[in-house]
Amino acid sequence: MTGNMNPVELATPVWRDVSLDPAIRADALIAAMTLREKTAQLVGVWVGASDEGGEVAPHQHEMEEPPDLDELLPHGLGQLTRPFGTVPVDAAVGALSLARSQQRIVAANRFGIPAIAHEECLAGFAAWGATAYPVPLSWGATFNPELVRTMATAIGTDMRAVGVHQGLAPVLDVVRDARWGRVEETIGEDPYLVGTIATAYVQGLESAGIVATLKHFAGYSASRAGRNLAPVSMGARERADVILPPFEMALREGRPRSVMHAYTDTDGIPSAADPELLTGLLRDTWGFDGTVVADYFGIAFLKLLHGVAGSWEEAAGLALASGVDVELPTVKTFGQPLLDAVEAGTVPEELIDRALRRILIQKAQLGLLDPDWNPLPQALSEANPTVAEALRGSVDLDPPANRRLARELAEQAVVLLRNDGTLPLGRPRRIALIGPNADTATAVLGCYSFPVHVGSQHPEVPTGIALPTLRETLAAEFPDAEIFSAPGATVDGDSTAGFAEAVAAARIADVVVLALGDRAGLFGRGTSGEGCDAESMQLPGVQQQLLDALLDAGTPVVLVMLAGRPYALRRADTEAAAIVQSFFPGEAGTEAIAGVLSGRVNPSGRLPMSVPRHKSVQPSTYLAARLAQDSNVSSTSTGAAYGFGHGLGYTEFEWSALDVSVAETGTDGSFRIAFEVRNTGERSGCEVVQFYLHDPVASVVQPVQRLVGYRRLPLETGEVCRVLLELPADLASFTGRGDRRIVEPGELELRISASSTDHRITVPLHLTGPVREVDHTRRLHPVVTVECR
Repeated sequence: MTGNMNPVELATPVWRDVSLDPAIRADALIAAMTLREKTAQLVGVWVGASDEGGEVAPHQHEMEEPPDLDELLPHGLGQLTRPFGTVPVDAAVGALSLARSQQRIVAANRFGIPAIAHEECLAGFAAWGATAYPVPLSWGATFNPELVRTMATAIGTDMRAVGVHQGLAPVLDVVRDARWGRVEETIGEDPYLVGTIATAYVQGLESAGIVATLKHFAGYSASRAGRNLAPVSMGARERADVILPPFEMALREGRPRSVMHAYTDTDGIPSAADPELLTGLLRDTWGFDGTVVADYFGIAFLKLLHGVAGSWEEAAGLALASGVDVELPTVKTFGQPLLDAVEAGTVPEELIDRALRRILIQKAQLGLLDPDWNPLPQALSEANPTVAEALRGSVDLDPPANRRLARELAEQAVVLLRNDGTLPLGRPRRIALIGPNADTATAVLGCYSFPVHVGSQHPEVPTGIALPTLRETLAAEFPDAEIFSAPGATVDGDSTAGFAEAVAAARIADVVVLALGDRAGLFGRGTSGEGCDAESMQLPGVQQQLLDALLDAGTPVVLVMLAGRPYALRRADTEAAAIVQSFFPGEAGTEAIAGVLSGRVNPSGRLPMSVPRHKSVQPSTYLAARLAQDSNVSSTSTGAAYGFGHGLGYTEFEWSALDVSVAETGTDGSFRIAFEVRNTGERSGCEVVQFYLHDPVASVVQPVQRLVGYRRLPLETGEVCRVLLELPADLASFTGRGDRRIVEPGELELRISASSTDHRITVPLHLTGPVREVDHTRRLHPVVTVECR
């Protein structure tokens, strides 16, 4: 090898050598690149695949003019933004379009480097014809990380098969205010639940070869008044003990390869311009070595919205210095403005090299720098890649196995809030099916599902997946029943003209099934979803008045909620025969609900966030200190109608045989407790055992209780399981004075519970010894062992 020979002139360049460490390959490539070739790898281009199989086309967006690919591609390209998730396209033809685009990208740049293609996958691969799974809030309701991991593996497998490399999920934001429109995208209001479920999702996605992207780092969900993209007023302790733990867990145990910064600013510092967050904590302390990508247009927002940059050059420099590596969705500040800033000496080229190294290492890990890289994805490997029409329909992104998985998730996510014995329904002769979500196919879908997110803009295109309405599934579930249907009202309209018809139907029925809730949408086009924030927790439109009118009619009312957030249900909390809560349960959601109503499915979902008692008291979560509880010194109530973790079923469980073998330990030790749970009912069912810690005296104010563990227990009739719990003292840690995470000696109380408001066994515990400081290597989980007989 000649010492002064450029790597691109070698027969086998160093960066093509698969036997070398990806970092060595990346460094060799960086040394051979021009400045413009370097910055080209730091940007994406928003595109849409061609339904004719041709190359992708730049997407026209109101935020930015599409770039000229002929001018851009000779220098290379870092990412392709949402080729499948921008317009409806057949999966096989879209894969061909993506492959041809990658061929063009490779041929245009002198190193032959393809782009990373990323997609949304919040509730399934956001592509036409792909399985629409339940939204993340429903994942939280399952309390079942293993099932979520299985789902994520299926999602990742489908994405990888058509040429996608990166998924922009999961969302690890902890709900702080239920008015926020993006509540449906979150997993719940408890950091431990969010962390365990999100970590499982990351593990599943990464196991399929897809780069998982944690978002939104950090604090997006704590915006003032629950308004999207509003400032965040949050102290360092709330950030450390509520917002950050899910990210910490997912990074340690899930090993994701990407993180997305949040839009928001916290105490005046935007996340995209926060080096202490994106470099100091994320990389230097937690050891993250992947890529940090911008939330869409987030770098430009440093100038447009936050006002901390006076020019595009300043915005690029702030983000790059803070630790943002990739600008998404399309080239803007990391294009010519960044080049100008380097030439002007305001941004050192070393910062570009730092980001580029991370990007190229990731491309090497994905095989994109290998000499035998093939643009044809797995789904097309056996097909003729030149004939688009011959491929059409050959790739199924919603196979029977996916639908079965979506149905299992939906069934486990349905939460039975209330039941006076009316459910299961048995064999009713007449059912009055009423409500705006009774006969609406998309009522089961969240904002980021393809039919809502993209399909709504293309009404001439079929949805691509089967979406049975609740009317259709009830007719199949109760074939002998006569079903009267009346919408009564729209989701968010103000007309009560349909009330009379609805009440008349109710009066001649044996039971009323009332389907209320939300309509998912974007930026005010729905009642739930990104940019669809609520002023209060009152049901949208006139739905509460419709509910009241039907309760007055006298026929038992089974309220079914198809929604993206919990709402205050007022009279229904005490007067409805039953309340079934479902958070946008996906394409098989109405089948799951019908199964719960008939009794075919024994509900086992638990609330991932509290259902408020009153419409106007927000923010309010179960994870609150004593001063946030109801008291006689305030005229308002923050109490929940149904607390976090609540959920009923169709069988009974008995908790007994407590055995505390270690009730006192040092601040570096563990407690050991055992107890039994028995199914004493007449059918099999699932109990969800939850472990809460209460710290009565601490050096800083603590929430009254917080979840530190849980376990789903499926039990046959008469079956008993002995649960053995090892509870590390690390789980009692919190951020004390001086921003140090500590474990303090003193009294604790373990609450072994069926929900945050239903404590079955209370165990006093005692920590001894000195105050102990812990860090990000502390233990994060209890050890739960189950022995059944």
